[in-house]
Amino acid sequence: MPSRPRPIHDPRRDDCPWCGSKRLRTRLRSPDLRHRRPGTFVVDECRDCAHAFQNPRLTPEGLTLYDGPRDRRHSPRHLRATARAMLPFPEPESWLDVGTGDAHFPSAAKALFAYTAFDGVDVTPRVQRARAAGRLDEAHLGPLTAPDVLSRLRGRYDVVSMLHHLEHTREPREELTAALTALRPGGHLLLELPDPASASATVLGKWWHPHDQPRHLHLIPLANLLPELESRGCEIVVTDRRTPHTPHDLSTAASLYLNRTRLHRAAGPVTVVAALLDHALAPALRRTRFSNAYRVIARKAE
Repeated sequence: MPSRPRPIHDPRRDDCPWCGSKRLRTRLRSPDLRHRRPGTFVVDECRDCAHAFQNPRLTPEGLTLYDGPRDRRHSPRHLRATARAMLPFPEPESWLDVGTGDAHFPSAAKALFAYTAFDGVDVTPRVQRARAAGRLDEAHLGPLTAPDVLSRLRGRYDVVSMLHHLEHTREPREELTAALTALRPGGHLLLELPDPASASATVLGKWWHPHDQPRHLHLIPLANLLPELESRGCEIVVTDRRTPHTPHDLSTAASLYLNRTRLHRAAGPVTVVAALLDHALAPALRRTRFSNAYRVIARKAE
């Protein structure tokens, strides 16, 4: 008998995967706006801790159907600004970038940290191509949480960066555990995530790019991430809701919306105007609740 196809969704859960509360509400329903693959996806939100999560969640098999190459959508200028956040600390000997893809971030960071060895880990072969292109010193293929990968990287790094990575993962707490395992005592964990508390998320709804269904499985509020890191013995040394803001909310929403309507021919010019508006408003939005991302730097206990 032919084997049954594996399900692409886990069973729907009735409690929050972060705090366990059963007080859930539906935050949004959305099709795959980016690649237009079939299906409608639900993001629930916990009324107690505000953690937002895909429910039901895609299985690993489902993720292979929907999760294409991850585009961090950041300019070289933004990547350099992210790397610059580590300048106040001692120059690291070794740095691991998790979910590095084509290693554009390590490539940008090398301009500021010339004596640092940059390694990358990614679930796609792009990490190996990045090593061949000279953007990485070492390339590790597979998830950081895999025992064979983590055993090789345990305690090797002064800095581990996870930039717009946790929202793609099925178990973000396991990812944090793996990142701290790869760090040396006293090393720094550099995190950037979309901010689910952003006012843009409320205004734009499913058209807000960081909702990005079905690829984003978790949207973690800053108020949840900080105590999670502290409970693991980390010292929070930086929190920043201004610098990580990326000016693309209006342009991405315009493109996603217009390309699904009869006005798709106008998508190009309207998106250009929206992009100009994104950049013009960015200095002001960074200082308001419309900022769309946050950064955390945490020091692992000695």
